[in-house]
Amino acid sequence: MKKKKVLVFTGNRAEYSLQLPIINALNKSSKIDCKLMVSGSHLDKKFGETVKQIKKDKLKIAAKIKLNNNSSSRIRTPNLIGQGILKYSKIINKINPDILLVNADRFETFAATIASSQLGIPTFHIEGGDVTEGGTFDDNVRHAITKLSHFHFVTNKFSYNNLIHMGEEKWRVRNVGLPINDLAYNQKFINFKNLKLKFSLKDNSPLIILTQHPVTTEPHLSKFSIKEILKSVAHFITKYNCQVIATYPNNDVGSEEIIQELKKFNKKYKDFKLYRSLGNYLYHSLLNLSKNKNVLLLGNSSSGIKEAVIFKCPVLNIGSRQDGRLKPENVIDVKCNSKRINYRIKTCLFNKNFAKKLKKVKNPYFKKGTGKKITKIIEKIKLNTKLIRKKSNMNFKVY
Repeated sequence: MKKKKVLVFTGNRAEYSLQLPIINALNKSSKIDCKLMVSGSHLDKKFGETVKQIKKDKLKIAAKIKLNNNSSSRIRTPNLIGQGILKYSKIINKINPDILLVNADRFETFAATIASSQLGIPTFHIEGGDVTEGGTFDDNVRHAITKLSHFHFVTNKFSYNNLIHMGEEKWRVRNVGLPINDLAYNQKFINFKNLKLKFSLKDNSPLIILTQHPVTTEPHLSKFSIKEILKSVAHFITKYNCQVIATYPNNDVGSEEIIQELKKFNKKYKDFKLYRSLGNYLYHSLLNLSKNKNVLLLGNSSSGIKEAVIFKCPVLNIGSRQDGRLKPENVIDVKCNSKRINYRIKTCLFNKNFAKKLKKVKNPYFKKGTGKKITKIIEKIKLNTKLIRKKSNMNFKVY
């Protein structure tokens, strides 16, 4: 029996981690030949060259496509999308997979989806239907990917309903939960003793994990935002003996300003440690410390919305980047103002009532065995003209 050729696109560290349980499940199937197409910040030394993690995970890489990033202005992203379409289409055409699997809403993913859909390759999309009404282009890109894709694996019931309201046929949409849950709920994490050695952690010091990304509609505010946040971080390092582990932002416009401020801050405070990328195993191991230690996830990363709940870890979500997201009750929103941030950090780290609330928090993105569910659907689905020819169940009349 001929195996289905599934090509998985990955363009940055975050969506690679989210797709890893699916890739692992696909690789265990005797009916599927799974390979990766790797691009974006995975191949950028400045952002940790995270293709090394993919190689470490011993996954099959069919192609590595580097995009030339020569601008820090707003024209950068459209240029990269254009480059991506040209380069990805050649690779996809050459490999000729039966299915291209894409995740979420990154601009690199958008380029890959345009290329595959226009080549007539069945394109399967993970995390469609989510809503982020904040200062990003994510909604536009995510919904565009939805309309270009042929099958959808959503992570929650609200996203499922959103896709149906957008006119997607019901048979094309499956609510399978968030794939990263497969790893996080079943993984043995690094214990405190070993984390203590690696990060020089102190027994009784609260830990803040910081990731702040640029807001794509407001890249000019990146410097102001990170300085305001670091003002609060400095206060909690000096007054409350907090330790901070910070990671680089993604590679969107405005990231340079954030990185510069993080580097300057890193030189001033010995209890502040800066990393290009932690990888999901280290990252989750740190979040797992929240069971026995005061830990706070700070910033505007989507991992705070979707992953921290697994560990019942408090999250202080700063600014508008995640507005509109389905948020568990471990997440507190705050405007990017150092005084307000200070007040909310105290709540997250030291408020006993909030600590009790955390113990009861439910994960709205959880379904058991997401990777296996997706794999079974891919195994069984028929690759025919019905899959490619989309109909829209939209309530409008043509006059």
